[in-house]
Amino acid sequence: MTAHVTGRVQGVGFRWFVRRHAGGLGLVGWVMNGDDDRSVAIVAEGSGEALDELERLLRVGPQGARVESVNARRGPTSGEFESFGIVKS
Repeated sequence: MTAHVTGRVQGVGFRWFVRRHAGGLGLVGWVMNGDDDRSVAIVAEGSGEALDELERLLRVGPQGARVESVNARRGPTSGEFESFGIVKS
């Protein structure tokens, strides 16, 4: 799954929130702040059920976040990830 989340999602612990939940769901991939100061990009691979739950959580976010939109797409897995991490932008 690739996802792009917009709103007040930077400076509120959104990347840490995603990493914690994605790791707990057994997903691998990464999360990174966008260059526009109001978006976060996510790449996640794993089971369909875990991806469904992560997508649901992205729409909520951590306390202090205000999610305006989530654009998520599913595609084939790359198999290149071993864990879920935060990428510095």
